[in-house]
Order: sequence, then structure tokens, then C-alpha cells
Amino acid sequence: MPLTANLEAMLARGQDSALLRYGLGGEYLNLKQYDKAIDHLRKAVALDPKYSAAWKLLGKALAETGRTDEAVKAYEDGIRAAETKGDMQATKEMTVFLKRLQR
Repeated sequence: MPLTANLEAMLARGQDSALLRYGLGGEYLNLKQYDKAIDHLRKAVALDPKYSAAWKLLGKALAETGRTDEAVKAYEDGIRAAETKGDMQATKEMTVFLKRLQR
């Protein structure tokens, strides 16, 4: 059974959480199922607006689909979230991705 099926089953049982949504988003991103990834990652950051890793993947998924303006916004929101938490590594990474998009 693929990991997405296991995670979707957990979601169906009502075990919704930012971490579960992040896991689903990451798996769908790896499978290049970008729309599903974006849906789950948007839900992850809605559940936990300070989840910098979820913001980073959301920006990546949006960038992969050519939704540059939305990706820029996700990275900007993610950088703010990471700075608030003191997550300097995520701040640096998203700043690099943001600069690449803005070229």
C-alpha cells in the first residue's frame, strides 16, 4: 500500500493535523501530483501558520505549476513564520528560492 493511501486513510478516520497534511503534501509533491500537494499543504499552513517546512513545500509546489505569484507569497509568508520561530535554516532556504523566482 503506498504511503499516500495510508496517510489518506488516517485523514479519513478523522486524524487531521498539520503534520499529516504536510506528509500528504510532501508525498504528492514527490509523485508530481501538484494540485493534491498544494491542497494538503495549504491545509497544513491553515492548521499551523507557523509551520515553516509546510510553507517551503507549498512554495515549491506552486512554483512547479508555474503559479509564480502564489509561490512568492507562500515563500514570503513562510519566511515570516520561520523568522518568528527562529528557524534560521528554513529562512535561508526560502529566501534563496524566493530570489530565484523573482529573477
